[in-house]
Amino acid sequence: MIRLFKHYVPNAVLLLGLFDIVVLMLAAEFGWTIRAGQIGMLVEPVHTRIPQLVSFAATIEIAMVAVGVYGAEALQEIRYAAVRLLVGVAIGVIILSAVFFLVPALSLWRSNLLYAMGIAVAALLFLRILLGKTLGSQAFKRRIVVLGAGPRAARLKELAAKPGSGFVVVGYVSMSEANRVIPEAIARDAIYNLADHVVLLNASEVVLALEERRNALPLKDLVRIKTTGVHVNDTSTFFERETGRVDLDSVNPSWLIFSDGFSSGRMFSSVFKRLFDIAASLILLTLMLPVILLTALAVKYESKGPAFYRQRRVGLYGLGFDCIKLRSMRTDAEAAGKAVWAEKDDPRITRVGRFIRKTRIDELPQCWSVLKGEMSFVGPRPERPQFVDDLETKLPYYAERHMVKPGITGWAQINYPYGASIEDSRQKLEFDLYYAKNYSPFLDLLILLQTLRVVLWPDGAR
Repeated sequence: MIRLFKHYVPNAVLLLGLFDIVVLMLAAEFGWTIRAGQIGMLVEPVHTRIPQLVSFAATIEIAMVAVGVYGAEALQEIRYAAVRLLVGVAIGVIILSAVFFLVPALSLWRSNLLYAMGIAVAALLFLRILLGKTLGSQAFKRRIVVLGAGPRAARLKELAAKPGSGFVVVGYVSMSEANRVIPEAIARDAIYNLADHVVLLNASEVVLALEERRNALPLKDLVRIKTTGVHVNDTSTFFERETGRVDLDSVNPSWLIFSDGFSSGRMFSSVFKRLFDIAASLILLTLMLPVILLTALAVKYESKGPAFYRQRRVGLYGLGFDCIKLRSMRTDAEAAGKAVWAEKDDPRITRVGRFIRKTRIDELPQCWSVLKGEMSFVGPRPERPQFVDDLETKLPYYAERHMVKPGITGWAQINYPYGASIEDSRQKLEFDLYYAKNYSPFLDLLILLQTLRVVLWPDGAR
């Protein structure tokens, strides 16, 4: 994997993205050439159209990222990829049509866009058919050796077997016989020189997966492996990189303290984030005010009670604030006065409420909280005080998610379905901690883009 602005991007995804950009520029050029030939126009040298070609490729590429073209499912199944490609290219062309009116010099003519769109879809699909098996082959997977043969090593084995995994385990070394569950592991005593063994297996990385590290670290072995040029990682760091979340089953306080991340005091990033929040919330509130008002009327028409409701939530540093949303449940949803988790197909949700939840329209009034500085567009979802009190006693490091400002959308929301249990909250906490640890404007942009995928394909919305 390659780390871009603290976020890990698989090599296969990065390579496919670069190929896609080249294909998109060629599609734009062919579309221009075909249309010019139809109207008898002289085709000038390609360098005179560089701004238009770049804007076409960049816009379509951003749209494809937003709809999940580079997700694990799209990389594994061609039909899944085809749907995402069609939607992504279509959205990109719509945006480019608007750009043509605003900045004509940066866009192809609309007639050119039609040809370029058709060529782009066909070429991108062909590229995936051509490279599909190659991108998922062993050639793009890192070869790792696992030091350990217990439950942690077994979890690595399970992760390696999942579709889309970016690594393959080429060997297990049992450092002790206690808790051994990997039968094919080689005993450490049977290996004369562990560093040579790793090199002979052509491994690029060694993962330390010991169940008990106290007085058990093979320091001499690890030093020799490191000096051969092979990367050495512990289980927590490896899981973070491969899954995009902080693994609560393997993490410990020392790892959180000494690992890279949690630099919440970054002045530039914080200022940039706040300026973006102010500008975006003002624009969104202005543009979406008619939608909010019409939805409020629909809510009032369907069921008695206020169209908006305030609910106390826990924000930055554990401070409370009032979150404003469009009402999607009956007014007696919590008649007993006790906070209740939302359920799948929750009967308390109204018909209008079900629609606005799936489309996230009910979240729009929260832009006011963003404007006031109580929330950000991107961050962990703010929970209710009653749930927080309970979760902090049951989940380790839950309070740490409040060290960043809560958001309307976030890393957990785009990677995990709606959660309504302690286990769901645990899974989402792992994503929230990853965001808090690796926050950057790049990660915020990626989350904002992929929120479109969640809106278009609302998996698990409740």
